[in-house]
Amino acid sequence: MDLLTELEQYVPWNGQEARDREELLRRLCAGGDLYTRENRSAHFTASAWVVSPDRRQALMAYHNLYGSWAWLGGHADGERDLLSVALREVREESGLARVRPVSERIYSLEILAVDGHEKSGQYISSHLHLNITYLLEADPAEPTRCKPDENSRVGWFSPAEAAAASSEPWFRERIYGKLNAKLSGFS
Repeated sequence: MDLLTELEQYVPWNGQEARDREELLRRLCAGGDLYTRENRSAHFTASAWVVSPDRRQALMAYHNLYGSWAWLGGHADGERDLLSVALREVREESGLARVRPVSERIYSLEILAVDGHEKSGQYISSHLHLNITYLLEADPAEPTRCKPDENSRVGWFSPAEAAAASSEPWFRERIYGKLNAKLSGFS
């Protein structure tokens, strides 16, 4: 199923998702390159809320750029299958070899503001991440490792501790809290 169809069928969980869904649909229908970073004002990213099979743990990485514990994910970079992007990014950022979707459907969506920053010695202007989140599952007993150019630690937390570990209030309250609240529908 293509992203436009998935978004049309997606039932928003709250007001934030409803408004962001409208904007994602508007941008997709307007055309333009949203799948690469060549679009410097807004482009697609995919994130993952990685949980243990019993839903008692969530995986976070300490992201160097943001100086905060955060979910895992990254840029589409031309890939239109955003679930594949989320899976790839989790494997790259955590070292987990076995991670699988709890569902192949969109778990959450959000438009994220990214402040201007330096990356690899180059300035990146402020822009938007048009983010699609997937619920993934992995075994906390499987070994993890960090990806030094992106994060310095990877760890499992209780879902509530995962949200609290973030030093970014908006993410803690609006995103991670929402992701945890939605977990009750995925036993």
